[in-house]
Amino acid sequence: MADLLGGAAVGVVFDRLMRAVSDVSSEVASFRSELNHLKSTLILIKPFIEDIEELNRVLNCRQEGAETLNNRFEQGEMLLHKCLKINRWNLFQKYSYAKKLAKFQGSLLWFFQINVQAELSRDGKSISMGVKVLEEKMDEIISIRDNDRSVNSNGFSGWCGVPGVPDFVVGLDVQLQELKAMLLKDGVPIVVLSAPGGCGKTTLSKLLCNDDEIKGIYGNNIFFQTVSRSPILQLIVQKVIQSNKNQGVPIFQSDEDAIYQLEQFFLQEIGPAPILLVLDDIWSWSESLIEQFLLPIPGYKILITSRFVFPQFEWTYKLNMLNHQDAMTLFHHYAFKDGICTVQKHLAEEVVRGCSGSPLALKVIGKSLNRQPEVKWISTVHDWSQGQSIYDTNKVFLSRLKTSLDALDEMATLKNCFLDLGLFPEDQRIPAAALMDIWAELYNLDEGGMYTLVYLHELSNRNLVNLTLVRKDDQDAIDYCKGHFVMQHDLLRELAIHQSGQGSIERRERLVVEINGNAFPEWLTDRKQQPINARILSIYTDEAFCSNWSNVQLPDVKVLILNFQTKIYALPPFMERMSRLTVLLVTNYGFTRAYLENFPLPSQFVNLKRLRLENISIPSIATAILQLKNLQKISMVMCEIGKAFEVSTISISDTWPILNEINIEYCDDLVEIPAWFCGLIHLKKINLRYCQELVTLPAELENLTNLEVLSLQSCTQLLELPESISGLRKLRFVDLSDCVVMDHLPEQLGDLCGLQTIRMVGCTALSELPPSVMDLVQLERVICDDETAYLWEFYKDYLDKLEINVVKEDKNLNWLHKIPA
Repeated sequence: MADLLGGAAVGVVFDRLMRAVSDVSSEVASFRSELNHLKSTLILIKPFIEDIEELNRVLNCRQEGAETLNNRFEQGEMLLHKCLKINRWNLFQKYSYAKKLAKFQGSLLWFFQINVQAELSRDGKSISMGVKVLEEKMDEIISIRDNDRSVNSNGFSGWCGVPGVPDFVVGLDVQLQELKAMLLKDGVPIVVLSAPGGCGKTTLSKLLCNDDEIKGIYGNNIFFQTVSRSPILQLIVQKVIQSNKNQGVPIFQSDEDAIYQLEQFFLQEIGPAPILLVLDDIWSWSESLIEQFLLPIPGYKILITSRFVFPQFEWTYKLNMLNHQDAMTLFHHYAFKDGICTVQKHLAEEVVRGCSGSPLALKVIGKSLNRQPEVKWISTVHDWSQGQSIYDTNKVFLSRLKTSLDALDEMATLKNCFLDLGLFPEDQRIPAAALMDIWAELYNLDEGGMYTLVYLHELSNRNLVNLTLVRKDDQDAIDYCKGHFVMQHDLLRELAIHQSGQGSIERRERLVVEINGNAFPEWLTDRKQQPINARILSIYTDEAFCSNWSNVQLPDVKVLILNFQTKIYALPPFMERMSRLTVLLVTNYGFTRAYLENFPLPSQFVNLKRLRLENISIPSIATAILQLKNLQKISMVMCEIGKAFEVSTISISDTWPILNEINIEYCDDLVEIPAWFCGLIHLKKINLRYCQELVTLPAELENLTNLEVLSLQSCTQLLELPESISGLRKLRFVDLSDCVVMDHLPEQLGDLCGLQTIRMVGCTALSELPPSVMDLVQLERVICDDETAYLWEFYKDYLDKLEINVVKEDKNLNWLHKIPA
């Protein structure tokens, strides 16, 4: 070890490196994430440096080997000084040096995890006293790291072996049995135990390893390894093999060699007995590492714990938050001596509700209030009720949960998408289509929603959202977001709001305003307030709000989201100055449809491109939105629009000159589409899903010569398609699913020369197809059920491209929220 680490000067150079990290952190914000990782690693290494110098002094070790380590530290110091000189606008250099910092931190970690341990083993006899001291220090650091997950580091992982069960566990009995049943199921080689941070994944995995039935099956052949954020495969394998007392410290030539030796170890030292390998706290970028541990050994299984989901592994067990009763029990254990409540019971109830079933929150908040006077409890409850975040009142909890968000630092758009989820009310489902409207304008995501859905799946795989599909048989490549809804756990939503709320009001990217009654935030009522530069504004008002808006300057807002619960609602007058507004979402979460008093202000909304109204009574399209010259998309969901289209005189040339998409969904009073609609010649998509009173479409439909998509799903009273539909030569997608009274199709349907896909699931009244369908030479897919498939089989010989996809109906009603009366 002296050859590698000797030299009293090591500590001096190390201290200079630590100071350089602090200096750069205070002056340059661009590398905050990388510098935090490096600083955490240096903090873990520091006790080693001190012990190395002490051993050199006691053992009179040679000094020439110090150059190896000193050079590493000096290289790091030079790299940090170069970071200070980077121009703030030079994005390429920032990116390049961020990678260099991460590489240096990783090499330093590798040096101490691999080289130092190898030297310890090789020179163990000559410096046995030093080895013992260093090993004790390493165990101490490992213990500190495992017990304080708030350290955002790539620190040393613990040794293998089955850890003990925590002293107090509640609410995991059922989950333990379900997880155990999944793991022991035949043909299941790997199980992923997944949940957001702080849900108790590690605790449940420890319970599993100490379960009598599991121990009866696997005995001493359970290998438990905590994995770092930057895992080193060879180090993990080394520790697994070292856990067998008869094995020395193996040295590997490569990762492939390490896996080969692990397989031989299992086969020769353990087999043929069953083996369980537990890899705790795997991060999303470690999929390839997991796959390398999948060995073809009979009786060998792997349990992964992660705050992420790995779709390539079939068997995933999702751990939920605690129910209220179990949450109260756990909280009482940490907040009170002997678990006996010593404050007013309603205070404990309010705090527990604020923790939203998170075991981590209950533990951390409970400990923080333990032995505190009742006035501290009262102030905590008061602060939360006034809108202060749980993260504001407890920084330890913030640091523990924020690690999931920090993992998004290198994916700026994905992180912004997560933060945008905080723009919607608590405990409400968020339509993916609404997110698509926002993200298409803010982040240039595609119009069809493909990338919106990709980002939502990525957030779901990270357990940052719950993504729900209403009907699995209802997916298509025309509208990727159709039928998808998102819900977010309260603590994650609050985390998004908390992170968006950093910095001064004037400089924030997004603002979230919740108004209970008429309690406006001070910045919103201060008439001396400077203009606010936010691009995104979300305002939520409850049923007690009386529409008495304050005056505020928000000239740069591009996305405005208005959420309310009152029957009569007035749009905020300060909208008149939002000349850059491109997206407006207005949603009523009340039980009855709401009337908008002053909707809208068309002369000011010259840049408005996307308008979405939900659960609104729309008195007249003519006076409301026909003058929005730049409107490209309008969506009306669960709205009352029966009389809105009754326009006596209207000049189509003066209205919606570039409108290309209309969505009217769940509007149960729409009986017919007026003929003037067919003058909107730029329309490419018309979606009339679930308009169950719609009886007829206008004969002038053929005028929509640019129409590409026509969705009539669940228009259960629609009698027929007009014969004029045959004139829509650009039409490529038609959805007639659940049009249950439509008993025939237009005779000239074959004239739709561009038609590529038609959905006909649940067309129960249809008994035959017009012979002209054999002319649909571009038709590629017919999506239908068994009852309709046979109608198409006869024509399959005439249509070379045709595939008939038979689907089973699969509805999911868990997405439903308040449905208006």
